[in-house]
Amino acid sequence: MTSDSRPPAPRPRRPSLFGLLRSGLPEPPPPVDDTLVQEIARKVEDGAKRRLGRSLALRLVDAGSCNGCELELHALQNPFYDLERFGLRFVASPRHADVLLVTGPVTRNMREALERTYNAIPDPKWVVAVGDCAATGGLFLEGYACIGPAEAVVPVDLTIPGCPPSPQKLLAGLLALLESGKKLGGR
Repeated sequence: MTSDSRPPAPRPRRPSLFGLLRSGLPEPPPPVDDTLVQEIARKVEDGAKRRLGRSLALRLVDAGSCNGCELELHALQNPFYDLERFGLRFVASPRHADVLLVTGPVTRNMREALERTYNAIPDPKWVVAVGDCAATGGLFLEGYACIGPAEAVVPVDLTIPGCPPSPQKLLAGLLALLESGKKLGGR
């Protein structure tokens, strides 16, 4: 064989998904105070039952976010936090919701969808702006496609700051909403 006809060098082998799963995660998960999470979730459940007489139904609208806040909201549904056991659940239809969670700055093409979702939620209702972008418009505020924060389109009862807020902050925010003096839909 001449130097021109050498076989190509073998490609380095990438680890497979199963190999990664067997070897474990490269870094440990962040520390979480399990008793604190349990206490916050219990208070949220009690507050929902006291204020509504039933569990709290949440409807999420992504108004144009980077999906960081959605990842944290979805973490609330994993086995660690397991919102369902505390009477908190996400619903697919706004007609079954008590709380509208808005993430991201409101973009021009999501304005009508946000308004329609808000109008479809029966009274009484609450609106929560989740994350810095929904609360202030974030770094997208000056963009041509951005209308601004959620309150530029719908009335907001509570903002949960963070980029993105942690699941504990989300639970604490829902608890603050339930324990606030604000009556449902108090506009």
